[in-house]
Amino acid sequence: MAISLLVVLIALGLLHAMPQLARWRGDRLFRRWVAQLADTSGSGRVVLALVPPLILCALLWWLLGHTPLRELVQLLFALAVLVYCLGPREFEADLEAILNAPDAASREAAAQTLADDGPVVWNAPALGEAIAYAALRRRFAVLLWFLLLGPIGALLYRLTQTLGRNASLQLDPDSRSAAAFCANALDWLPAQLLTFTLAVVGHWDAVIGAWRRWHSQAAPTSWYRAGPGFLGAAAQADVLIDIEAGDGYAEEHSDPIAELLRLRSTLLRALLAWLSVVALIVIGGWLA
Repeated sequence: MAISLLVVLIALGLLHAMPQLARWRGDRLFRRWVAQLADTSGSGRVVLALVPPLILCALLWWLLGHTPLRELVQLLFALAVLVYCLGPREFEADLEAILNAPDAASREAAAQTLADDGPVVWNAPALGEAIAYAALRRRFAVLLWFLLLGPIGALLYRLTQTLGRNASLQLDPDSRSAAAFCANALDWLPAQLLTFTLAVVGHWDAVIGAWRRWHSQAAPTSWYRAGPGFLGAAAQADVLIDIEAGDGYAEEHSDPIAELLRLRSTLLRALLAWLSVVALIVIGGWLA
């Protein structure tokens, strides 16, 4: 766990200092592999698309563990995989692009890069929801699966999200449906943890209230069929309570840019909370 935490800190620091690293990531090899499986369909195609890259990753990890400098080489390999998986675009860089846009039309256009599916409406609640999902899928979920399962976990999450949410991939309906189920299932646990963290570092009553309302209305299969809609509801509730607390200044509090800045700060506190918990687990392991 200590090595994993070190890798996470280095990866986040690298992407913050050199956001251009995001432009070097690509999924062309994975796309070609998926295209080669066109004669299969449904869950079988999803399994065949995911399993060989994961086996290759596990094999490389095992082989590197038998080299003379195995700990250092494995650390570098894990770092490379994590940097690749924290994407497909750098989260903070996309937020900065919105903030630095010269006019309203450019800001709205820049906001579209946050969404995996559908346009982002230019208002504070919709922008807050898009930011929360982008933070989940580009940062928090990747980090959680990396900390739980190592490089294989991070790669599994990234490839599954690409397969299940990238509309440019040519998949038959059955395969797309199965891939979406997998993507939603892998989102469920990190989205639950992120929602709880947002409640702790933000507005507890509003966030937990939205979380409870969503779950009270959701179907039993919503955790893999509908995706983590509770996170979007919680993010919107967190924004709307600020608007309602404006005391006559609703226009100021409903400004999308102001809410972007506030939510970015909230997500940074959430990230620090996650890293602090991992650090406490590491320290507890040392003291045990």
